[in-house]
Amino acid sequence: MAMDTASGDSGHPIRFDVAYPEHLSRGLIFVKWLLAIPHFIIIYFLNAAANLVTFIAFFAILFTKKYPEGLFKFTVGVRRWQANVNAYVGLLRDEYPPFSLDAGQYAVVLEVDYPSEMSRWMIFIKWLLVIPNLIVALLLGVVAVLLTIVAWFAILFTGRFPRSLFDFIVGVHRWFWRASGYALYFYTDDYPPFSMSP
Repeated sequence: MAMDTASGDSGHPIRFDVAYPEHLSRGLIFVKWLLAIPHFIIIYFLNAAANLVTFIAFFAILFTKKYPEGLFKFTVGVRRWQANVNAYVGLLRDEYPPFSLDAGQYAVVLEVDYPSEMSRWMIFIKWLLVIPNLIVALLLGVVAVLLTIVAWFAILFTGRFPRSLFDFIVGVHRWFWRASGYALYFYTDDYPPFSMSP
């Protein structure tokens, strides 16, 4: 089941969402990490390539104020694949994630608007500016891990991921994708909001 569009409209160029599942398998929660091993192996190599591309993009932005569009699409595709697998292993979806960089293949949305022009100087300080945002994100991430453990038991006994926990955890993922897209991947010059909302 794929989502057609991201829910909500924050105006932020990085959008993340996961379709809420009405029912989840009680048995899959024991083996998802094992079933995802082929994805982990491929993503390891794709991440290495994406990191090299990001290094090249750094200099492209520095000299041209543009992120080469083909390189941009490739790295966004790698992050999308990673987001799909994270959602699967993180118990948010039961459908096995596709081996694909393409959007619309899974019930997870990670979309990034291509920037027509970027600041050549911001690339030097984004990592510094994002520190307060990341501190909050890390604290929320710890809570999200604990809530995922609670959700594991909820799925085991009820076959459902409690909706409030689901929305919180998706919101934490959204926060991380916006912060990392800003500071690590150079996808945007728009500072990530201090918000988990779509």
